[in-house]
Amino acid sequence: MPELASVVAVALLVTLAIGMVRVIAGPTAGDRLMSLLLINTTGVALLLVLNIDAAQGGGLVDAALALAVLGPVTTVAFLVVAGRLRRVESDKKGNHGH
Repeated sequence: MPELASVVAVALLVTLAIGMVRVIAGPTAGDRLMSLLLINTTGVALLLVLNIDAAQGGGLVDAALALAVLGPVTTVAFLVVAGRLRRVESDKKGNHGH
């Protein structure tokens, strides 16, 4: 079982790396948001896989739960900020919602 956990952990690390590339490269804000959600979910999975090999694994499960809760919060925060930026850009162009 520890060998399988190691293989899965490496695969998850590769997924994290690919997600980081997409966050940096974009090209759109939506792509970046989806990549951040991928990184969040992968981070939760990685912590749970690492918990398999941990002698005292309670801390990793707690960290995984905390990370899982933060994912939707960051999504909502991103959408709020994106909405505000869109309104500011619209106001600069002279479109006041008329």
